[in-house]
Amino acid sequence: MPTTRLPSAAGCALHDAGQDWDAIRVPRSVGLASMVILGTRCGAVVEDPVGMAVYFFTPVGTAREWDVQNTRPLGAGSSVTIPPVRRTEGPGPHWRMCPGEDGWLTDPAALAAAIGDAFGPPLGEERAG
Repeated sequence: MPTTRLPSAAGCALHDAGQDWDAIRVPRSVGLASMVILGTRCGAVVEDPVGMAVYFFTPVGTAREWDVQNTRPLGAGSSVTIPPVRRTEGPGPHWRMCPGEDGWLTDPAALAAAIGDAFGPPLGEERAG
């Protein structure tokens, strides 16, 4: 897996998506629930409290094919604010899940399934089961 250089401890840095990773922007409440559902399969996650969103990092190319309602894929031409390594709480962007030795990336299929489970079925539809 490619690695991405982290910013210095001095502050956040804007990094381009589509080079080492793509990102998926998810509403905060759904993103936090998705992290729980993913458990150990969850890669790095940045929380942006101002935007009320979290960002999951996925392999390059994910954004081109991503089609999950109420989320926003960020690939080439987009940027994500990356916090310093040790910033795990606000104010401002911070890590909800720090990058680990296995890298930053979350499997896109697992992420899509977790988001679907976190959002629940559309109104009027019941889950089979």
